[in-house]
Amino acid sequence: MIMEEGSYEEPLKLNLAIMADPGVEKFENKKRKRNVHACKPPLNNVPSSHEGCEGKIFKLLQVREEMLKLDHHKQKVAVLGDGKGLHLIHLLLVTATSVDESNVNSSLDHLTQLYRTVSLAGDSVQRVVAYFADGLLARLLTRKSPFYDMIMEEPTIEEEILAFTSLYKVSPYYQFAHFTANQAIIEAFEKEEDLNNRELHVIDFDVSYGFQWPSLIQSLSEKATTGNRISLRLTGFTTSLAQLQETESRLVSFAKGFRNLVFEFQRLLRGSKLINLRKRKNETVAVNIVFHLNTLNNFMQVSETMKSVHSLRPSIVVLVEQEGRRSQRSFLSRFMESLHHFAAMFDSLDDCLPLESAERLSIERKHLGKEIKSMINCDEDEENSEWCWRYEKMETWKSRMERHGFGGMKLSSKCLIQAKLLLKITTHYCPLQCEREINGGFRVFERDEAKALSLEWQDSLFRRASNLLSVRGFVCASATWLSVGTLFT
Repeated sequence: MIMEEGSYEEPLKLNLAIMADPGVEKFENKKRKRNVHACKPPLNNVPSSHEGCEGKIFKLLQVREEMLKLDHHKQKVAVLGDGKGLHLIHLLLVTATSVDESNVNSSLDHLTQLYRTVSLAGDSVQRVVAYFADGLLARLLTRKSPFYDMIMEEPTIEEEILAFTSLYKVSPYYQFAHFTANQAIIEAFEKEEDLNNRELHVIDFDVSYGFQWPSLIQSLSEKATTGNRISLRLTGFTTSLAQLQETESRLVSFAKGFRNLVFEFQRLLRGSKLINLRKRKNETVAVNIVFHLNTLNNFMQVSETMKSVHSLRPSIVVLVEQEGRRSQRSFLSRFMESLHHFAAMFDSLDDCLPLESAERLSIERKHLGKEIKSMINCDEDEENSEWCWRYEKMETWKSRMERHGFGGMKLSSKCLIQAKLLLKITTHYCPLQCEREINGGFRVFERDEAKALSLEWQDSLFRRASNLLSVRGFVCASATWLSVGTLFT
């Protein structure tokens, strides 16, 4: 392995072990209630909600249907030039403005133009715009329309899990957050090895599928011996008892393969008081808060969560959040920010999978496309809406943590080397030659005097860098916390 920026006594290893069971429920922080319907309404059943627009709606739905009927396996992928791609984005923004202003006739005209240009099997620009167009059409029709469910049709639980698992494996997006967090947790554990009786307790505020933890289990096992075993306790929170039980079953089954590791799982429903946690004397306590704080409804809940975390006196806290602007509540500002986010996500898949890949089409349609349409159609006035993103700038999280008694800490150089190694492993697909670095459009770099580490994607459409994930460390008198945040600005 080629080592960068210095040498180390022991080589870094990346252990990716993913367990997916198509029978489990979808992860709760992305959960959305389904609208059950027996069948799709026929196209001749035109909604009457927009008097005088029935003909345009019928024509629009026909154009969309023709776009969906294209044989994705046989169709030659059409790649737009930069000029046409930007024109398509401009048309999308004009359409979003018309929808926001409830200008039905103009919206229908623009959407018809979009559906005639986009393709789910085209380049990344065409694909992302197609899903945004669907979201705008559903918003225009409203939830009372008989066509709303047809546009917003959700994948099955099995399809969604499979798509998410595929994205996790082929892209560094989630792995960067999990591997960096796990590396920091391991280092915190090693610092206290003389005092902690080789016992580590990880408290995960949203354990979801538990994808983060097999690699930690494997890494800890490599540091243990049969005669000197390591004990790992994982306390997992989520909103579904059934999912907690399923996640526990899979993690316990996985951990049985490592006889030099003692593994225990404690499940708690989200909202349970932290006083219910079983803590052991001298154990190293690590708190994991991944994509959780943005789901809280108000600043009071965020503050209370931080106070609770501080009361645990953990050795390290890992916070994972996507960066955004919580103060911008208007639909158009949220739409623009989301467009930058997903345009970068779709574009970054060029470094991971070929355009014609069935796996990529599944990721886009069953996971990313679903997120796009749900985001556009969330009601920002509904406090309990999980899809109205409440993201903050990284600097805001820093100041908020400091107000709750945490201070900055430097990340180890191993985190940087490991992240760069991860990019070389995951960005294995290389499309036609383009003006990008050796790792494609991805780049990892340090920020804030090595107190932060960011994963960046060079967006080829907007000609700007989108910081996908950032890692920041903090410490106080008796606690340390590390934040990993998604940045799309």
